[in-house]
Amino acid sequence: MAPPNRAGSVPAREAALDGAVVSLGREGGVYADQFEIYHGNSNPDLARKICRYLGVEPGKAEVFQFANENIFVKILDNVREKDVFLVQPTSHPVNQSIMELLIMIDAFKRASAGRITAVIPFYAYGRSDKKDQPRVPITARLIADMLTVAGADRVLAMDLHQGQIQGFFNIPVDELTAVHILSNYFKHKHLEDLVVVTDLGFAKRARTFAELLDAPLAVIEKRRIGNLDRAELMNVIGDVRGKRAIIVDDEIDTGGTLTEIVRALERENVSEIYACATHGVLSGPAVEKIRDSSLIEVVLTDSVPLPAIKRLSKFTTLSVAPLIGEAIRRIHRGESVGALFSSEVSFTQEMLLWEDGQQRRIDTRDEPDAGDGNGPDGDPDDTEPEQLTQFASAMPPRDR
Repeated sequence: MAPPNRAGSVPAREAALDGAVVSLGREGGVYADQFEIYHGNSNPDLARKICRYLGVEPGKAEVFQFANENIFVKILDNVREKDVFLVQPTSHPVNQSIMELLIMIDAFKRASAGRITAVIPFYAYGRSDKKDQPRVPITARLIADMLTVAGADRVLAMDLHQGQIQGFFNIPVDELTAVHILSNYFKHKHLEDLVVVTDLGFAKRARTFAELLDAPLAVIEKRRIGNLDRAELMNVIGDVRGKRAIIVDDEIDTGGTLTEIVRALERENVSEIYACATHGVLSGPAVEKIRDSSLIEVVLTDSVPLPAIKRLSKFTTLSVAPLIGEAIRRIHRGESVGALFSSEVSFTQEMLLWEDGQQRRIDTRDEPDAGDGNGPDGDPDDTEPEQLTQFASAMPPRDR
């Protein structure tokens, strides 16, 4: 009996149904005519959404921890010479997630997988990417070395904290970005007098975000105090007075920087403040800080799972499953991943509200007080149909 995610259910493999093997372009590398998707315990919901988008079932594996905290992995399928993708963001609990990923890679390598791609939607330790103090490590490089030594053949990541992290790897790295999905969400809200606000570290991608919204860019100059999760804001560079501001960043961790930016914008008499980020880590008091702030809405992706205890009516979550799924399909086929953000950028933006094949609605109200903010589904308030734009957001995979 064939495994549940045989090639027959995936358009990417239709050309190889005769049982032949296909070359994926790596010198001397030949992989079976099918790819398999496996996941650890870090974000299984995202992995299942990716599989649902691609029309496959996740591969079967046991990944668990013994009483002595030793992690054990057993693959329950035959993966010999197959193209394997391991979906495991290194989010909470960070160190356990990293070890799970490393041990999974080793298990698949010893099971003779043809190629192993580590799909890491959130790359932990990304902020430790340089020696900015005496006698400190570059942990982002250490993690890259560990993944390579464990046996990963390539990495698929999303919005790394800094682009130079790609250079820490001696294997191919494909970096996706959620900037287009996030910007398109705000584009469909039809907000006027916008200004995009970010810090210097994310300025390059924020400029793309601002261009997609046809809005000016303002930059926050900040200085971090020691090794504390606290930043001291210096200056707001740009004209923000009287505008609606969208704060954009790669990650919201403790919420300290975000709330400091909100206070700085309030001093500049900004009329409304929104925020968005790819990774909603939301550690420590972040949820309380956001709840008590004047932020109208915070838009995140599901690269990091958002537990029910942390969900607020201010939070909107967009799924990156179609984007990662499409990248996996292209990597398997040997096609361009970069085209998703250049010649086929409109296709990336169409993935806006895909959520498990269900239609979702996007609130397009200009006024923040048009409802009570307490919709029954946990999203911003349920309002009259004329205040909403309906999106047929269940993206059918291409070439089906």
